[in-house]
Amino acid sequence: MNVTQHTGRLVLAEPLRISRSTMTSRDAVRLTVEHEGLRGHGEAVTSVFYGLDTPALQRLLADVAGRLTRFAGPETALHALRVGELTTSETPAAVTAATEAALLDLVGKRTATSVHGFLGSHEAPRAATARTISLTSPGRAAARARLLADAGFSVIKIKAGDRDQEVDLDRVRAVRAAAPGARLLLDPNGAWSAGQARTLLPRFAELGIEAVEQPLAPGDPEALARLAARSPLPVIADEDAVTYEDARRLAGRVHGINVKLAKCGGLHAALRIAALIEGSGTDLMLGCLTASTLGIAPAVHIADRARWIDLDGHLLLAHDPWTGIGGTDGFVGTTGRPGLGVRQRTAAEHKVSEEAAS
Repeated sequence: MNVTQHTGRLVLAEPLRISRSTMTSRDAVRLTVEHEGLRGHGEAVTSVFYGLDTPALQRLLADVAGRLTRFAGPETALHALRVGELTTSETPAAVTAATEAALLDLVGKRTATSVHGFLGSHEAPRAATARTISLTSPGRAAARARLLADAGFSVIKIKAGDRDQEVDLDRVRAVRAAAPGARLLLDPNGAWSAGQARTLLPRFAELGIEAVEQPLAPGDPEALARLAARSPLPVIADEDAVTYEDARRLAGRVHGINVKLAKCGGLHAALRIAALIEGSGTDLMLGCLTASTLGIAPAVHIADRARWIDLDGHLLLAHDPWTGIGGTDGFVGTTGRPGLGVRQRTAAEHKVSEEAAS
C-alpha cells in the first residue's frame, strides 16, 4: 500500500468563541491510503485543547504511514489497528481515528460497501444535527437562530460561559424567542463552578434548555456525577469523558456522554462506548471538532445510534474542500456510496461556493 498525507488550512466563516478560547481557523492533515488503484481518505485536525499542532500531527501520521506500508492490504491493516498492533499506547486518538477512517473508506470502496453497511446498518443514516451559536450578543444570537430555523435546523446548541451570567441567560431567551420550535442545547465548555451550576441550571431549565454539556471544568468527573444526580436538566459529559474507561466510570451517573471520534479513537472505539452505556441510563451524543466533511463523515455513519447529534463542524467553514454528507438543511446523512461516501469538491463547485458566500 502507498500512503501519503496533505495539510490544508480550514478557515471558519466567522470566529467561533467559546468560554475558553476563540478560533478562526485550524489545520487539517489528510491521510490517503492507496491500494490497487483505489484510495481511502481520513482527516485529523489540530487542537490546542488536545495538544496537537500541525507538526505533531504530520509526524504522528507519518509514523503510522510507515507501519501501514508493511501490510498486504487495507483489510489486514484495519484488523491490526483494531487489535492494537498498528498504533501504540502513545498514539493520539485523533491519529488513530483518521487512520481508521482512511482504511474503512478504502475497504468500503474495494467491496462496494458503505461504511455504515460495513458496520451493520442496512439503511443510510440521516439525522437532525445541532448547529452551534457561539458566545455573542443576544441580538446577534437571535438573528442567527432565526436564519437557522428558516433553513430547517430543529436543534440549536448555544455556547455559554460569559463572564456576565445574565448575558448567557439573555442569549438563551433571545434564541428561544427567535426559534420557538427548536430544541435547545447548552454548552458552557466547563466554565462554571459547582456552585454556579447549581444556581444556573434551574434557571436554564425554565427557559426550555433540553440538556447541558460539561457545565463544570474537566478533571473532576465525580463532581460532574454529583451535579447530574441533582440537576433539573440532563447533564452530558464531554471533556470528562474521553476514553472508554472515562465512560465506564460515568455510565449511569450522567445523562449523556458526548463521543467525538477524534477524542476516543474512531468508530470502533465509539461503538464500544455506545455498547457500554446502552441500558445504563446514559445516552449517546455524537459530537465533533471543527473539520471538513471528510473529518465529520465517519461519525455520520453511526448517527442513527445517538440521542443527540452535533455534527456541524463542516458547516462552520468558509469553504469546505469536501462534500457528501449535507447539513445545510439541518440534516446530515450518508449517500450509500461505497466507503465514507464523500469526495473532494471540483474547482467549479469551489467557485459556486465562493459566489454563494459572497
